[in-house]
Amino acid sequence: MTRPGSGGPVPADPPRIDPALRAALEAELDDAVALRHALHRDPRLSGDEADSRDLVLAALADVAPDTPELVADTGAMLRLGPPPGAGRPAVAVRAELDALPVVERTGLPYSATGPAAHVCGHDVHVAALVAVARAMARVGPEHHGPAPLLAVFQPREEKAPSGASDVAADPRFAAHEVGAVLGVHVQPELPRGTVSVRGGPVNASADEIEIEVHGRGGHGGYPHRTRDPVLALAQIVAGVHHIVSRRVDPMAAGVITLGQMEAGSAPNIVPETATARGTVRALDASRDELLAALREVVESTARAYGCSATLTVVPNEPAVVNDEALALSVARALGSRGATDAVDGSGEPGTDGLVLDTTFRSCGADDFSHYGEVLPSLMLFVGTAAAGTTPGAGPGLHHPEFSPDDAMVGEVARALLAAVIAAGAALAPSADPVTAAAPNG
Repeated sequence: MTRPGSGGPVPADPPRIDPALRAALEAELDDAVALRHALHRDPRLSGDEADSRDLVLAALADVAPDTPELVADTGAMLRLGPPPGAGRPAVAVRAELDALPVVERTGLPYSATGPAAHVCGHDVHVAALVAVARAMARVGPEHHGPAPLLAVFQPREEKAPSGASDVAADPRFAAHEVGAVLGVHVQPELPRGTVSVRGGPVNASADEIEIEVHGRGGHGGYPHRTRDPVLALAQIVAGVHHIVSRRVDPMAAGVITLGQMEAGSAPNIVPETATARGTVRALDASRDELLAALREVVESTARAYGCSATLTVVPNEPAVVNDEALALSVARALGSRGATDAVDGSGEPGTDGLVLDTTFRSCGADDFSHYGEVLPSLMLFVGTAAAGTTPGAGPGLHHPEFSPDDAMVGEVARALLAAVIAAGAALAPSADPVTAAAPNG
């Protein structure tokens, strides 16, 4: 296994999951769904996840051999398998504890009723990881492959400062001798039963921006005495949205969104300042070049209208870049229909009836990217769009009505289990040296 994008040793054949482990996972799913309901009913926002963390740890208390380690203030790590120093790199799996500041409108019997809601699927991710961890603990290391599991229940995915950045930089995380980090996310842009695995960039970087235009205020009936920052900002907004279409290679992905604007105190007054806030995202496009072009448009357009402007950039997340060799190993396991079948993206069911996709990417962002800055990492996407519906047409991530059904806990758990076993096999010393790119990209 090597750092992202460079290829490395992968097993020649997809590893098989021990039947005892499969059975143990299925036996855990009812309790995992009940945990999902409890988390969903009583969500916690970023930085306030201690109650959710404790609920998760209580669900693991009877199988956890060691005391969990608290990390990133309100998160926790739990190791299953041989301790560090045994010459067996661990596979870490990250699941997010936090909810969003959204009022839920799903109408579910376990719906949240306050100002926070799990409308990004984090409750599903956590419940699935708990099911995998419990199953692996129950069957013992002799049944779950060559690598220990480090379950990471991470806070603050939705809001800076990043929980992933804190965990990845924590010496206690490094002490577990992690060889690979896995993440999973439900995805309404993919059909139900589909798991997307591919190497390279799969989520965009995301930086917050604020544009403040300074002009000369005055009476609305004497506009020539003013230098109108609202007009200048309006032109800046129009110009900014041409950056991607005219300054970025059309084969590269980037997005600039201005979602908030503020100006003025009365309808007949030209204000002195006008402000816009938004995000800049880069998947294939150059993050630095996008920000440089943005600054040029902001400052020069303001000058053209007799104003000045400042651009403030708050760096958030780098792009999520999946390790090529790790992606290939996991894709082989998820897409296999026989011991030697190569992944071909044909859409035929593979492991546990899951259909492998090797093409999905998005300009969404995720702080999982911080793990990829220090270790080989892989983000999987599991589809939620129901049969007979158009993927992406229904309520999407962060929508007040988004909530995957309970069966998704099992689908995510099965995909995670296959990925953990495959990643562990790829980390084993006996893995055959193969240098290859991930399927289709």
